[in-house]
Amino acid sequence: MISLLTATLFGVLAFASPSKRPIPVDLGYSRYQGVSLSNGVDQYLGISYAKPPLGNLRFRAPESPERADGILDASSFGPLCVGVGQSTNDALAEDCLYVNIWSPTNATVNSKLPVWFFIQGGGYANDANGNYNGSEVVEQSGGDIVFVNFNYRVGVLGFLASDRVRENGDLNVGLLDQRKALHWVQQYIHQFGGDPDHVVIHGDSAGAGSVAYHLTAHGGRDLGLFVGAMAESTFWPTARTVEQMEFQYERFVEDIGCEKSEDSLTCLRAMDIEAIQRFNVDKPFPGGSTTPVPLWYFLPVVDGDFVQDRLYNQFEQGKFIHLPLVVSDDTNEGTPFAYNASTAFEMTQFMKNNYPGLSPQQLEDIKNTYLHVEPLPKHAAWFAPAAAAYGESTFTCPGNHMAASMAKVFSSSQVWNYRFNVRDPTQIANGMGVPHVFDLPAIFGVGKTSEPTLSYANINADIIPITMDYYLSFVKALDPNVYRNQNAPDWQPWGSGTGERIKLQTNMTQMESVPQSQTERCLLWKELAADMQH
Repeated sequence: MISLLTATLFGVLAFASPSKRPIPVDLGYSRYQGVSLSNGVDQYLGISYAKPPLGNLRFRAPESPERADGILDASSFGPLCVGVGQSTNDALAEDCLYVNIWSPTNATVNSKLPVWFFIQGGGYANDANGNYNGSEVVEQSGGDIVFVNFNYRVGVLGFLASDRVRENGDLNVGLLDQRKALHWVQQYIHQFGGDPDHVVIHGDSAGAGSVAYHLTAHGGRDLGLFVGAMAESTFWPTARTVEQMEFQYERFVEDIGCEKSEDSLTCLRAMDIEAIQRFNVDKPFPGGSTTPVPLWYFLPVVDGDFVQDRLYNQFEQGKFIHLPLVVSDDTNEGTPFAYNASTAFEMTQFMKNNYPGLSPQQLEDIKNTYLHVEPLPKHAAWFAPAAAAYGESTFTCPGNHMAASMAKVFSSSQVWNYRFNVRDPTQIANGMGVPHVFDLPAIFGVGKTSEPTLSYANINADIIPITMDYYLSFVKALDPNVYRNQNAPDWQPWGSGTGERIKLQTNMTQMESVPQSQTERCLLWKELAADMQH
């Protein structure tokens, strides 16, 4: 993973050669010199959107960036936020709150172009989809959009939770970083030709889960930060209360040697980042096994303010901003996460380690529900059931719940859903099917992400303009059909029933209904949601 991110970090200018340097952008607190690329796009990389979250600012909400004199170079990315199991280096750091912008070279402060605001994923553990190159989507839009991505704190630095943090810091600072970046866009994006009144947020995986959190923030209070949302492979892991996560704080404080300090949080702030990172690792939840440890350990919590309740409850109660929405999943969301279970016991243990609040009877019900899932090549017998259960519980069903809730409360004609089913021969042969966020290269273009492109350069090349144009159309018109590709079918909305979606597949893109069997399985996960949080 790190090698891919490092290549992305330092190789961005190879995507389109620089031709000249545009006029520096004056943001008031600093002036930044970007680069004009040969494809008619200007890029500005590594712009500070907040103060470095160091020292006393560790475990606190982000503050506005400091002033800097002179003209600052914006031709290379800043480091990504260091996360779980990582060491700091030139590409990964605690000083990481940087934003990147791609805009048409001919854009002016009066252009008022739609803004595509991308929130990367990584399980809230890492900035795993960072520093994607936005030049191609700006070019393919006909120079009609501005693209923005950024970094946010993850792991223990982004999501350490305790009443001590609440009293002398802030909870969910990784989400607050995202919010700060959205406010930054409101204040400064016009300098790059963007329209602060037309921002569309898009996230993949944990970024899509973050989209859900921004829709429900403060109980669904609309501050006018965005007008549309796209949630790609929506990630809803456990979301516990602060009280339920006190064990994690106490464990971390003890591990690092601050348990005897008069003020443990002050002690943590005084620790150097290398010490923090030695213990920024996954550990089992109470009641869970040490082998294997859970997939995700430092996560957003219900704080009673920004996150007022669990996402299932807030969407069920209509406590979210009402606006046009796109939600998606991939056919085999769970295959990258499920270990190769050979027995029913191993599958059950996998689910229990990630959701230790489930009872033996509930685990038995899950096993029986997925008992007949077809096996996948190169994997043991219970891998496919485990992958299907985890994929639907954590990604597919939360996305469907978002779509159904928005269609019910806001508008059944302004909610769209797709299932990505682009079949790559290598992935299929390896028993991975169409895995989690496999659609990223089709959205941003070959070579513009850190994801493997595989057959996108040949047999699946035709799906790229179809997928990318649906996204561009939604960003520009809040409707995926207005500017869809000439070879793409009409993408019908979710509707008022159990759900209509489009299946994106090379030479086979077409509408389909959400299967009744999946709807019934999603009802099971909805019923289990409360117990899964413990």
